[in-house]
Amino acid sequence: MKLRSVLVANRGEIAVRIIRAAKALGIRTVQVYSAADADMLAVKLADEAIEIGPPAPKKSYLNIEAVIAAAKRANVDAVHPGYGFLSENGDFADAVVAAGLIFIGPSGDAIRLLGDKVAARTVAEKAGVPTVPGSDGRISSLTEALAVTERTGFPVMIKAAAGGGGRGIRIANDPAELETQFPQASAEALASFGDGGLYLEKVITRARHVEVQILGDGMDVVHCYERECSLQRRRQKVWEEAPSFLVPPEVRQKLCDSAVALARSVGYRGAGTVEYLYDDETREFYFIEVNTRIQVEHPVTEMITGIDLVEEMFRIAAGASLSVVQSDIAVKGHAIECRINAEDPRRGFMPAPGRIERLDVPEGEGIRFDTMLYEGYVIPPFYDSLLGKLIVWGEDRTACLARLSQALSQLKIKGVPTTIPLHRALAADAQIAKGAFHTRFLETWLETEFAADGGRAAEVA
Repeated sequence: MKLRSVLVANRGEIAVRIIRAAKALGIRTVQVYSAADADMLAVKLADEAIEIGPPAPKKSYLNIEAVIAAAKRANVDAVHPGYGFLSENGDFADAVVAAGLIFIGPSGDAIRLLGDKVAARTVAEKAGVPTVPGSDGRISSLTEALAVTERTGFPVMIKAAAGGGGRGIRIANDPAELETQFPQASAEALASFGDGGLYLEKVITRARHVEVQILGDGMDVVHCYERECSLQRRRQKVWEEAPSFLVPPEVRQKLCDSAVALARSVGYRGAGTVEYLYDDETREFYFIEVNTRIQVEHPVTEMITGIDLVEEMFRIAAGASLSVVQSDIAVKGHAIECRINAEDPRRGFMPAPGRIERLDVPEGEGIRFDTMLYEGYVIPPFYDSLLGKLIVWGEDRTACLARLSQALSQLKIKGVPTTIPLHRALAADAQIAKGAFHTRFLETWLETEFAADGGRAAEVA
């Protein structure tokens, strides 16, 4: 089967990314947009664009009926959800299929199974994947939570059973904090995901966040190696790399094999990511969750493997088998991605919508900038502040860092404050160069190294 047309059920840079991949395959593109996004780049690039509602996401990008109606009106073959919004909503996947269309991603049942972190943990355990010590399932009361801590000890992480993106998560260092934060986490999870269910995991101190990219066609699964995602602020990734440069080869093999085993156990179809915590000291890894969609950071994997993950998603959705076997996939060089947000790192990362007055994008070998920007574009205040991603490749990590510093010095976005100064400072930091960081590193670094001079050293550099 050949896909002739696709509706892009998203916005921003990922919508642009999907449209460009579709056009490369000769697929007609239809972009949905809210009233606030009539001028966004994806609307300009698509073959057709359909307004689906007012600015509020619940009335537009999260409105399943409106998206399905637009897909029917445009007479498309398939719907690509991107990341965020409805991308991990099993009911949306089912609604797309019920409308006689193809959902570019796993089935609704697979999304529900792996999207529920407690259920996914059970799947991982059955597949022989190590999991973080914690509750055996959902916990519904503080009494149950306290009982778990008798086995795991403190600190513990209170986590939402549904959803992701760092929401519905709290760390409790003692029983008093657990008593306070348990209801807070439940309330946040309910507000964010419509599900207040929680579970507990022991906190792995000084852990690193490592994830494995997978591709499945429903019959077979391959991995595209791993990414290092430990530089995070408030559990939101800021900077990602591939491969994870401190994971020993024997651990890398076990890590990637475990991700494939998990995905095969559920007949996974599409692109996905299996996320882990990795303990440098013990060289042990623990399953966290599965993301049943394309990730923000997928370009670093593309840069080191040469595989276009979004194009693979289209081919799989059209019924094709995987275009590669595991022995075809190899790592070449090193890649780093910096998330560029419209936020002021000197003022608590306050989001800053506004008009883009100037845009200078670095070019050259090993440099890629995925963005939704153009000069004159007005960033609306209703959505995530991500403007784009600067991705750089080098023969090794040292060369990659040098090229990244050069590219960051050439990237100019005028009109709104951005996180470019933060990334310049990170690229020049000695600890970053050594790879001496973990999931809690960045927040401490921001309070000390970056705050010491307000990030001005990065501008001078």
